[in-house]
Amino acid sequence: MSLYRVNFKWKKKEIQLTAKSLDLTHPYFVSIKDLVFSKEQKIIINPSEEDVIRRFGNSKHLMIPFQAVSLIEEFSEETKGIKVMQFTIIEDDEEDQEEASESDRRDTST
Repeated sequence: MSLYRVNFKWKKKEIQLTAKSLDLTHPYFVSIKDLVFSKEQKIIINPSEEDVIRRFGNSKHLMIPFQAVSLIEEFSEETKGIKVMQFTIIEDDEEDQEEASESDRRDTST
């Protein structure tokens, strides 16, 4: 079963909601139903997460304007707890850049 993670801006805050149902057929809104919240007991309470649960926890159906949505991710329910590896960009060495610029100069002079 697929889950959807929707990132959007609401009252100048970035909000992330997870839902079981997502509908993109409306011309101006992203329709989100069946919100999923973590039910595990936590030792450390995240105030922003608690605020999101307080605000959206009882909602059956949300319609979020497309302009407010920044990212929608689809993933399977089994992979929910798996962390995603971050990729980094590797810069070229300065020597490689100098060699390339010297060869460019040689090519243009001939």
